[in-house]
Amino acid sequence: MTTRTSKQHKFEIAPLGDSAIMIQFGQSIDMGIHHKIKQLSDYIETHPFHGFIECVPAYVNLTIYYHPYLVWKSLRKTSQLSVTSPFEHVKQIIENTINKIKDVDEQVARTIEIPVCYGGDFGPDLLDVATYNNLTTDEVIDIHSNGDYLVYMIGFCPGFPFIGGMSERIATPRRSSPRTVIPEGSVGIAGIQTGVYPIATPGGWQLIGRTPLDLFLPKNDPPSLLQSGDKVRFKPISLEEYMAYQEEK
Repeated sequence: MTTRTSKQHKFEIAPLGDSAIMIQFGQSIDMGIHHKIKQLSDYIETHPFHGFIECVPAYVNLTIYYHPYLVWKSLRKTSQLSVTSPFEHVKQIIENTINKIKDVDEQVARTIEIPVCYGGDFGPDLLDVATYNNLTTDEVIDIHSNGDYLVYMIGFCPGFPFIGGMSERIATPRRSSPRTVIPEGSVGIAGIQTGVYPIATPGGWQLIGRTPLDLFLPKNDPPSLLQSGDKVRFKPISLEEYMAYQEEK
């Protein structure tokens, strides 16, 4: 692992297998770290090097996948054979890019509104979340639906957003016994995170509601409704409104 410090960033670079490189900017969930990751990811996506495959942002790091042979082939064409490996070449590109880009105070981001029918059969853990935090269920709904949220990363399953910015007033540990199946659209809480299950899958998050929106869209490009860097607002809806959304799909 190589540690570097630029005028704007302190970061560590390490290989991930023989066809990926990981750039680590910190150790904890942080808005400033997210901006650095998003800025680097956006730049590489719009200025791809030869052999680039994709960027995968996470909470504190960015993984960049590449074709080692295509990178090496580009080195031969440009007579840059003093570079010892495809990894070293990609590392140089990343270091140069990080030194070029500048911090920004704000980034242009989409805001996606997610309607949620809270409680009942859709939110079987709502009362547990309220009890754990010495609140009423209405207070939990009010706090959850009035937060300003940020999608930090997509992972776990196709289209699953890990969303930060939730109030610690409703933070609740994962269930001690995960469910074998969680319905598509379920909105959950795990610690200080919130998220939405885009497909039916096992999981251990505390379920407080459900959205009628489709988050995984396999026919679209990209196939996820939400992307890293999106802002999210949750809007409480009634059961009748939920059913109306479903009928319009």
